[in-house]
Amino acid sequence: MNFELKSVSLAQAAEWEVDALLVLCADEVLAASRHAQDPISVWVQSALAAKDLEEGAGKLLQAYGLPGVTARRLLFVRAGDGSAAQVRKAALAAMAPLKGLKLKTLGVYAGSLAVAAINALVQAVADASYVYTATKSLPQPRAIRRVDLGVTDAGAVRSGFELGCATVRGIELAKEWANRPANHATPTLLADAARQLAKKSHLSAEILGPAEVEALGMGAFMAVSQGSEQPLRFIVLKYQGAHKSVAPVVLVGKGVTFDTGGISIKPAAEMDEMKFDMGGAASVLGTFAALAELKPAVNVVGLIPACENMPSGRAVKPGDVVTSMSGQTIEVLNTDAEGRLILCDALTYAQRFEPRALIDIATLTGACVIALGGVRAGLFANQDELAQQLQEAGAAAQDLCWRMPLDDEYAEGLKSNFADMGNVAGRQAGVVTAAKFLQKFVQENQAWAHLDIAGVAWKSGAAKGSTGRPVGLLLQYLVDEAARIAADQPARVVEKPVRLEKPASPAPTTATTASTIAPSAKPAKAKKAAKARKKA
Repeated sequence: MNFELKSVSLAQAAEWEVDALLVLCADEVLAASRHAQDPISVWVQSALAAKDLEEGAGKLLQAYGLPGVTARRLLFVRAGDGSAAQVRKAALAAMAPLKGLKLKTLGVYAGSLAVAAINALVQAVADASYVYTATKSLPQPRAIRRVDLGVTDAGAVRSGFELGCATVRGIELAKEWANRPANHATPTLLADAARQLAKKSHLSAEILGPAEVEALGMGAFMAVSQGSEQPLRFIVLKYQGAHKSVAPVVLVGKGVTFDTGGISIKPAAEMDEMKFDMGGAASVLGTFAALAELKPAVNVVGLIPACENMPSGRAVKPGDVVTSMSGQTIEVLNTDAEGRLILCDALTYAQRFEPRALIDIATLTGACVIALGGVRAGLFANQDELAQQLQEAGAAAQDLCWRMPLDDEYAEGLKSNFADMGNVAGRQAGVVTAAKFLQKFVQENQAWAHLDIAGVAWKSGAAKGSTGRPVGLLLQYLVDEAARIAADQPARVVEKPVRLEKPASPAPTTATTASTIAPSAKPAKAKKAAKARKKA
């Protein structure tokens, strides 16, 4: 779907040659327009006088073939106070009657809405018209190909429009990969998607296979994957938007492409939805797609440990003890608590980049669904400042989260008689104890946050499908972080972003692209190999 922003009046929008015209109007603007003489305003005021247009955001008035309006279909919707939340509600309500109609072009008139509301509007229109087609025998492309967005002053809201368009690109990529069935979204295919994404400007990718992961000592990650026929992949994405000396934000996305629960197998009912267990990974891919579109002045590293969790004769068993990359040992008391096992090794790996902030995103616990439902993601953070920044980003993006506690007492249940820790701590406060497990693999002075998206990453029932969350939150946070970097280091922002250099030919085993975002240290085995080469 292509969006085009235009400066027009309502009377000019009425002349657009589009299949349908959607007009959003905040209550304040509606009250001020009672003397306007354009055909749409006259029609709306007549409906108001007859009490045919109810109050409240999302209340609709429809017409077909209205005199003076070129579009066959006209929908007028009230946008309440014009806030981002109410504009989103209004846009989704107005798009519902258009679903299923064979429309190729859509006009949307938004008047003088604020920047944040324009961002929300673009996302809502795209969300309402998204169609999954990847594995259908007769795929139907999205009917609406072009959306003309009319506003009073395009220049005043362009930043919100561009952020909205970039967010849509990211959300739709995240939806696409999360919605795919597990046989169409294996770890290898997910890695291929990262390689394709890395062809975009300012991006690079490195893909590590089982041998490289074993050399790194990622015993927890390997334990989860060992029951599957599908080989694991560790995906490293890099976005270079700022000077190479600026420390990156590191995003870690859980990439369990299908989760049976392993030996601690899940109930059969709705197990198909465990294809969504790579929602964290999908959100990282989507965020990088959005970064390539928007190009904020920030450096970002994305880490995706990707594997399946399957039961077999080789699968990890309850009671097994594994050694993580950090050297800490873990008693695997429940093989269905696998997400934290692959994330802990990725968090250890992330430390080599000396991140300015480290954020992991995971469909981690059913306990988070019980606690927060499908409205807000669970947020855990070891620093108040980072927590506040993420909450504010979520509120601005209409992608909400809620901070949860990290008291040390919650970690008591993780104690083990046979290892440094167990991977579960009982039913009580399961969402918190999972976060406390992850915190054990984060350096004390490292700014870290964990987003449990189990309740918000997908919907069940008739609307079953990925939501693409929390791409909006992450992108807004990174845009805000770019502004903070610019404020802290004004001398560096005048420099052009460093473009990534592509190698002349791909690596012989795994496709790797060099990046100027360099890790602070190489694995110990890599150092030994380098010394051996020098001696030779």
